[in-house]
Amino acid sequence: MRNRACENDNGPRPAPEKAGLFFYFCTMKKALTILVGSTNPVKINSVKRAFDALFPGYEIVCSGHPVHSGVPDQPVGDQETLKGARNRAAGLQSLFPGADYWVGIEGGIVWQEERMLAMAWICILKNAPEPMERAKEGIARSASFLIPKEVSDLVKEGVELGLANDRIFHTHSSKSGAGAIGILTHNLIDRTELYRPAVIMAMIPYL
Repeated sequence: MRNRACENDNGPRPAPEKAGLFFYFCTMKKALTILVGSTNPVKINSVKRAFDALFPGYEIVCSGHPVHSGVPDQPVGDQETLKGARNRAAGLQSLFPGADYWVGIEGGIVWQEERMLAMAWICILKNAPEPMERAKEGIARSASFLIPKEVSDLVKEGVELGLANDRIFHTHSSKSGAGAIGILTHNLIDRTELYRPAVIMAMIPYL
């Protein structure tokens, strides 16, 4: 939306001593505060990039905060993984009610014909004055991809997927970086880019 105060074609220009302040007022962006229910930089960056694309005219202030997911460290199935994302978003909303959006991201696994696939669910809640708008919930699921058998065998034994990846691929804290998807695609797709489209899709109810 254009700032009418900056349209001076038919009106007086500001005095020279006020020009700097006038220019600042005309060019400053409105800020949106986005909170992510995790301190994992991959999740924070994916949300930041998604909201930058969604709101190019805004300054996106995005930060991560630790909240409990209420599900096991390695969620299994869509229902449990989505529950974790919802719990993260709702936990943030309770702790920081002044934010504009609260985002929960939960990575999980699903089984398809005895093979393991990795994916994630995203849940986004919006701070809005209207009860109907405030009651909305945005959810979306990321793309899924096949996990190698040697990794899935460790997960079956109770090892969390990120740790299993580190053991098999000899990496360190891969879930805070490229993740399994980055390793398996030789960084053609990393974990940030896996999550980013799903964050945008989860925003559909608010667009």
